[in-house]
Amino acid sequence: MNFKVTTLCSAVVLALNTSPVFAQSEPTITDETLVIHAQSFDDYKVDSASGAMRTDTTMLETPQSVNVIPEIVLDEQLATTLGEALQNDASVNAGSQKWNREVFYLRGFELSSTNGYLRNGHSLFTHYMLPIETLDRIEVIKGPSSLLYGNSAPGGMINMVSKKPTATPQVNVGTDIDHLGSTRYHIDASGALNESGTLRGRTVLVKQDAVESRQYANGEQRERDRFLGYGVIEADLSDWGLLSVNYEKTNDNAPLDTGSWLDMQGNRIGDRDMIRDASWSFINNDVENWGADLDVFINSQWRANFSYNSQHMKRHRYDSSPKPTDQTIVDGSYTMSPFDRHDTWKTQAFHADLHGDFTALNVDHQVLLGVNGQFYDYTQLRVKGSSINVKPGESPKNPGLDYHNDDTAYESSNHFYGIYAQDLITFNDQWQALVGGRYDQYFKDGTNSNGETVKGANDSQAFSPKFGVIYHPNYSGSIYANYSESFNPVDNVVNDDALSLSVRQKRAANTNWVLSGSFWITAYC
Repeated sequence: MNFKVTTLCSAVVLALNTSPVFAQSEPTITDETLVIHAQSFDDYKVDSASGAMRTDTTMLETPQSVNVIPEIVLDEQLATTLGEALQNDASVNAGSQKWNREVFYLRGFELSSTNGYLRNGHSLFTHYMLPIETLDRIEVIKGPSSLLYGNSAPGGMINMVSKKPTATPQVNVGTDIDHLGSTRYHIDASGALNESGTLRGRTVLVKQDAVESRQYANGEQRERDRFLGYGVIEADLSDWGLLSVNYEKTNDNAPLDTGSWLDMQGNRIGDRDMIRDASWSFINNDVENWGADLDVFINSQWRANFSYNSQHMKRHRYDSSPKPTDQTIVDGSYTMSPFDRHDTWKTQAFHADLHGDFTALNVDHQVLLGVNGQFYDYTQLRVKGSSINVKPGESPKNPGLDYHNDDTAYESSNHFYGIYAQDLITFNDQWQALVGGRYDQYFKDGTNSNGETVKGANDSQAFSPKFGVIYHPNYSGSIYANYSESFNPVDNVVNDDALSLSVRQKRAANTNWVLSGSFWITAYC
């Protein structure tokens, strides 16, 4: 069993072991030896990130700003949400959490739930509170990243790298509690599954019951119930390959809390601990992720990587939908517009990459050639109830809505394919250059003015270039400048006339470009 001892823990142990010495009237001599274990600086310093270049390239050779938050920081911070972890990066701002999910802004641009987040380099749909107990590190990739990932915002992306199995056995068990009665139990076990160690496995299990201080009109507190299960198996395929298969399930159930209301002057209306949503409103999220990765070592210069990820998310949202009126500030009354809604998202993504390291024309090349794609399908069922007028302190009854009564399901789908190439060229110890380009085809259904589905109505395409220059003044620092573009298709309602359709297609092909330069240096001890 492996227990981690932090610097703070070591200080506490030292204090507890030395306190009896000062309590005695006369000094005593003892032959006991106290051993102090502290974390090394290297445990906090991360020198490479896989998301920015789709390979384990060092930070000094990456012409893009990347911040890596390692597991040790998450553990010592006792972080349980992605928002708590991303507080370590000043370029990320947190937004709303009102529908049991988190929204973030990176460099001022909102990260889309469909293309702003990655899990091991794959797009991850994030309409739920993302678990971080399964993460080895979090990579904040700043600036346009369309070269490698296609459709994305110019602010950047968040890449969450999952934990991998270890050859040596280890078990970490823990629990968190607070004064409100919240509890969280978690276990992380890893080790070899056969005698030779060529087959390894790891599992993470979490059970959480979170209680909040805010209360509903009937006096009930908001309580969130969450279960997380994660498993990964890794196998060495002789000396030519490495196969990894993973599965993750999240079940997250919580009553709704859309937050406090503000008046025109920005002052809060009513008590800060009052929840205006009905106590019978809720959001239940059920998410499954599974994927596989295969590394093939062709020779000493070339290797290939094939990866696939499938995500299936079901969300049941029974909402009271409270809204303020002109009388809310006067007498505290407001209205509710209840509805019952069920959403299903299915996402499949794949990558096929070819990596090469070789020398040509007296310069070194680190080449990446690849293709990736994503298939996205969405279905929604929804029924609405009658509006309800609510007076302060009232707790309206459940209207008994059922989304199964909706016989006209809304459906949409989109998919994209992209091919890309990049080359990190090393001229000498001081100078490097990065050149690359990507071509995307994006297909999405739309609706016309009559609300009818039009297949392929929002099709678009784009070419995204990237150029970078890196100068190394010494072995521990680099200065870089780069030019890159982001490809972010614009979804619009399709009108029946050809002129409006032409305008829509031009807008859908819009790109954003960013020219950035930064200085990055690390002192090695």
